[in-house]
Amino acid sequence: MTTGFSVTNDVFARDILTVAQLNQAVSQLLERTIPALWVRGEVSNFTQAASGHWYFTLKDSRAAVRVVMFRSRASLVGFVPRPGDQVEIRARVSLYEARGDFQLQADGMRRAGVGNLYEAFLRLKTQLADEGLFDPARKRDPVRLPRAIGVITSLHAAALRDVLSALARRAPQVPVIIYPAPVQGADAAPRLAAQVALANARAEVDTLLLVRGGGSIEDLWSFNDEALARQVAASHIPVISGVGHETDFTIVDFVADLRAPTPTAAAELACVPRSELLRAADHAAGALARAQRRRLDQAAQRLDRAAACLVSPAQRLAHQRERLASLRHRLLAAWRAPQARRGARVELLMQRLAHRAPRVAPAQQRVQALVEYLRRAHARLLAARHSSLAGATGQLRAFDPHNTLARGYAIVRDAEGAIVRDAAQLAVGQRLELSLAHGGAAVDVAQVRKPDA
Repeated sequence: MTTGFSVTNDVFARDILTVAQLNQAVSQLLERTIPALWVRGEVSNFTQAASGHWYFTLKDSRAAVRVVMFRSRASLVGFVPRPGDQVEIRARVSLYEARGDFQLQADGMRRAGVGNLYEAFLRLKTQLADEGLFDPARKRDPVRLPRAIGVITSLHAAALRDVLSALARRAPQVPVIIYPAPVQGADAAPRLAAQVALANARAEVDTLLLVRGGGSIEDLWSFNDEALARQVAASHIPVISGVGHETDFTIVDFVADLRAPTPTAAAELACVPRSELLRAADHAAGALARAQRRRLDQAAQRLDRAAACLVSPAQRLAHQRERLASLRHRLLAAWRAPQARRGARVELLMQRLAHRAPRVAPAQQRVQALVEYLRRAHARLLAARHSSLAGATGQLRAFDPHNTLARGYAIVRDAEGAIVRDAAQLAVGQRLELSLAHGGAAVDVAQVRKPDA
C-alpha cells in the first residue's frame, strides 16, 4: 500500500533546522498522515523491560521495523510473545525523536492466523469483565487444609498424571476425586461445565482443580466458553485453573478464584505439603508441652504463696476494719476537695465575666458616628449624580435636531426618504420633502445649482 501526502508544515520552510526540530516535524507528519493499522510479521529481538514495556522487532522476508508496546497495552494481550512467533499488531506509526528511529507504537496484539478466535476471546473477556466476574473482591482463597480435592480433566490427559503425582508427593493424606470430561472438542465445554455443577451439587470436595496441558489457541478454546466461565464464576467451591503453559491465558483463568501457570502448579496451590504440616504439628506439640510445664510451675508458686498468706480470722477482721477506716477517710476527702475546687472555679469565672462584660456606650458612639458619615456620603453622592444628570441633559439638548431646525435649517429628503446632501444628486422637476422646525412642505426642483469646481 502506498500512502501519498503533501508537506504543509511551516517548519520545513525555514532555511536551517536543528536536528530536534527536524525529527519533531517528521514525527508529527507521520502521526497526522498515517492512521492506526494492522501489521503482520515475525517477532524477533524481544525484550520485556523492568517497567513492563515490550520492545521487539517485527520482520518478514524483505524488511523489519522496530516496535514498542507500553505496559498498559501489553497487560491486555493475554500472552507473552516469543522470538519466531507470527503475530498481528494494531499500531500507530511514529518516530523516536531522541535517535530519529522510525518505529511502531503497538496498541493491540494477536497471534497471526487466529484473528477471529482472538477477537472473540477479547469480546467475551471485555463483556465478563464489565459484569464484574473478574473482580478480585468476589474471589476466595482455597481451603488451606481441604478434606478432599476434586480434579476436572480428561482421564487420558497427561495433566491428570502430573496433578496426581504432585498431590501424592505433597499431600498423600488428602483424598482426590476425579470428575472426568474431555478437554478438547465440540462437546468439551458443556461437559466441563456439567462436571463443575456436579461437583458443587455433591459438595464432597473443598477445592476444584480445572486443568489441561498446553496447546494452540484452538486446542484451548473449550476453556474460553462463556457457559463454562459463568459456571466456574458461580461455583460455591473455590476453583483453581491450570490450563496450558505459563504464557497461555483463557477466560477460565480470569473467572477462577486462583490461576496457576501449569497443572502441576495448580496441584501445589491446592494443599499444604504434608512435610510442612508435620513440622507444624511437631512445633505445636513442643509448644504445648512447654506451655503445660509453665502452667504447672505457676500453679506450684501460687500454692506456696497461698499457704504463706493464711492468717487467723481475728487478724483478717482487724485488717479489714483498718482498711474500711482508711477508705472512709479517703471518701470524705474525695468529696470535700471537688466541692472546694468547684467553688474556686465559680469565683474565678465570675471575675472573668465581670472583666469581659460588653461596653455599650463606646459602641453606641461609634454607631452614631458611622450613621452621620453615611448620611454625609449619601448627600455627596446625590449631589454628584444630580450634577452628572444636568450635564448629560445639556449634551442631549445640544445634539437635538429640532434645535437646529429652529434656527432656520431644513431637512431635505427625496421620494424614497433618503436625506439629500449634494445638489449633484438632484434633477429638475424632482419632488422633494422638506422637514422644518414646525411642519413640512413638498417642493419640486426648478433649478439645480451645482457647487463651483
